[in-house]
Amino acid sequence: MRGLVAVPYASEAHRGLAIDRGGYIVLKLNKRLLGATGALVAAVSFAVTGMTAASAGSTGVSGTEFLQSVSTSATSTTQPVIVHGVFTDYGVDHSGNTVDTFVLQKGSFKVAHSPGTGPQHFNPRTCLGQVNQHGTYRIFHGTGKYAGIHGHGTYHVSVLFIAARTAAGKCSQAKPPVAFQLIITASGPVSLP
Repeated sequence: MRGLVAVPYASEAHRGLAIDRGGYIVLKLNKRLLGATGALVAAVSFAVTGMTAASAGSTGVSGTEFLQSVSTSATSTTQPVIVHGVFTDYGVDHSGNTVDTFVLQKGSFKVAHSPGTGPQHFNPRTCLGQVNQHGTYRIFHGTGKYAGIHGHGTYHVSVLFIAARTAAGKCSQAKPPVAFQLIITASGPVSLP
C-alpha cells in the first residue's frame, strides 16, 4: 500500500517509499512491498469466523476472515500470505498503490486499501526505525473459488528495521536496511456466493 509507511521522494520518480524523519530519509521500501503489505494484511486478515447458508438453494458462506503476512525483505515486490476463517488458503500478495492482488492456491481477488495512519519513529543514532500503522480495506473481483467474493475490514502493519550505515558511520538513505521485519494482520467480514 502506497503511503502506508512514508512519503515518496518528491524530487525523483521511483517505485519505492521512504520514511522521512527530521530530514533523514532512512528506508526506501518498494511501494509494491508496502502496498502488498497493507493490502495483504488487510485481505489476509479478513477472516471468516462463521459459515452460514445464505438462503434455501444457495450455498453461499459468510463470516470473518483473518489474514497474516510476514516478510524479512525490504525489496521484494510480493509478500507471502495466509488466510483463514470462512476459508483457508495461502499464496502471495502483489502490491499496488491502492489496490493489491492476492494470488492464492484456489483463486485470486483484489484488495483496495486506504493509506496507513499511525506513528513512525527513527533513531538517527542507532539507525533503528519503527512503524505501526492501521487502515481499512475492501475485497472484490475474485477468480476461481473466490469468484463473487466481497468483504471489508481493518488492517495493522508493523515494521521494524535497522538502516545500513555509510562509510562515515551515518544511517544510509540509499542502501537497503541490514535488518527488516514486516508483519501485517487484518480481519473483517467476507461473503462468498
